[in-house]
Amino acid sequence: MRTSIATVCISGTLTEKLRACADAGFDGIEVFEPDLISSPESPEEIAALASRLGLTLDLYQPFRDAEGVDEATFVSVLHRARAKFSLMERLGIETILVCSNAGTATVDDDAVSADQLRRLADVAQEHGRRLAFEALAWGRFVDDYRRAWRIVEQADHPALGVCLDSFHILSRGHDPAAIERIPGEKIFFVQLADAPALTMDVLSWSRHHRLFPGEGSFDLPGFMGHVMRAGYDGPWSLEVFNDVFRQTDTLRTAQQARRSLTWLEDQSTERADGEGTMALPAVDQPHDFDFVEVKADDTSAVEELLRQLGFTFRGRHRSKPVRLWSYGSARLVCNEQQARDLEPTLAAVGFEVTDADASADRARRLQAPAVSRRSLAGEIDLAAFSAPDGTEIFLADAPDGVESAWVGEFDGGSTAGEPALITGIDHVNLAHPWQSFDEAVLFYSSVLDLGLDAGQDIAAPSGLVRSQVVRSDDCAVRLALNVAPLAHDGVLAQHVAFASPDVVEVARRARDAGLQPLPVPQNYYDDLAARFDLGRERLAELRELGVLYDRDRTGEFLHFYTETIGAVFLEVVQRGGEYRGFGAPNAPVRLAAQHLRDRR
Repeated sequence: MRTSIATVCISGTLTEKLRACADAGFDGIEVFEPDLISSPESPEEIAALASRLGLTLDLYQPFRDAEGVDEATFVSVLHRARAKFSLMERLGIETILVCSNAGTATVDDDAVSADQLRRLADVAQEHGRRLAFEALAWGRFVDDYRRAWRIVEQADHPALGVCLDSFHILSRGHDPAAIERIPGEKIFFVQLADAPALTMDVLSWSRHHRLFPGEGSFDLPGFMGHVMRAGYDGPWSLEVFNDVFRQTDTLRTAQQARRSLTWLEDQSTERADGEGTMALPAVDQPHDFDFVEVKADDTSAVEELLRQLGFTFRGRHRSKPVRLWSYGSARLVCNEQQARDLEPTLAAVGFEVTDADASADRARRLQAPAVSRRSLAGEIDLAAFSAPDGTEIFLADAPDGVESAWVGEFDGGSTAGEPALITGIDHVNLAHPWQSFDEAVLFYSSVLDLGLDAGQDIAAPSGLVRSQVVRSDDCAVRLALNVAPLAHDGVLAQHVAFASPDVVEVARRARDAGLQPLPVPQNYYDDLAARFDLGRERLAELRELGVLYDRDRTGEFLHFYTETIGAVFLEVVQRGGEYRGFGAPNAPVRLAAQHLRDRR
């Protein structure tokens, strides 16, 4: 699969964009006209740089307002086109993108559009160029790829074909199945973009909110399958207009874009010949959390919370300033190595996988940066890589029910005695900067092959917290990815949630051990009494212990929170029935309480 990307997708100058796209592993680029116009380099210099970098120049775009006009206007269209075809000769680009007319169109007649595109193609052919006609979703008259194809078919010119853009097709709800009726040789170019499900005018949606494949709600593997079955054999190119991507680091965004195409190729297993692509090694989803790591200059306050919750100190690492606590299968590592002046933060998450080598190879192919930590002879060297926010991800080969081998490197602690009131890690909540949130969603879903739940926004005193859950199919691994509002005046805390069969008993024992849970206002329990018939005694018990409650048609959910230490707090949860949520109605209460404590 040949890959390409429009220079409009990323920040920087045109030469910076070319270098970043080459470093990220793209085969070619689309030159977005404003990038060339603003470049001090000549077209010949741009072509030479692309050649040195191993990039092909696949498309020049856009050429606007070409068809559906009166004859006087079309004269100026031909004048403009001749200049662009000469420019393309200097660049060495064969194909130009011609958008359906959204501005100057006055004639709603397929025959007129076909005639004008045929005459335009005659001029293109004289210059050795060709036209890819694209139906814009907001075109004045032509806004459907099927009509664009009818016009191209009627024009019947060898230098004229169609460009298929997933956004223009899927945003309008057009059925992509008819793509298979277009001969593959007449599909001159394919552009790919994902997008979130939004209700807004399609032009604003397109200009500001496109995403890379895998980050939105479009069925791009299905779209790609239709194009493959039509016989298309050209580049698969990204055209993503997004305010965030055009502000962030050029190389990092290019790598994010390339990762998305690798993921999409892997998902699009149907080819015209029926063979799968297998772009990535097949891996099983993580089947459990292995550990979570808190890193700080001083982890004693977090360790005190663990002691109050009933965790057992398992010992200190034989060669590092790292301590291990566990309860049931829940393991939390407290790391003070290379953490001078660092407040407690979630630094790493470990996962138990079926084949760590295969999972690490998948991560490498998706350009996840490798992580290396010092290990002495005889110590376990876990495969590791870095997530977009800097969280380190570790992979361990650990069969179900068997404790990971690295635990044996900790000495001087105890083993758990009584039956576990905490059985494992239920979920981990990770905070992300606004500019890397979409990248993080794609990262965890592609690298770890996790599925996506519906995203949601949660009200906080400083604005809306955007949240997206990624999880394994059996929900054994759940990650809640959050991004704080821009007005948030501080670090959005992250947390580990532990699973328990009896949250009330854990809360009671923790209180007796000195734990001060996050305070919950009386107004919350008054509202809880109105929402659910819990009974006076049970409601009083929940209020006394600071336990929150939720229920839906599948089951019930009880949970409580500890205070925040640095940027970390802990949660204990109990799921009843088939409840799969996270107590979302209670999240604003938690965020408000944390906000008040931060202010104090």
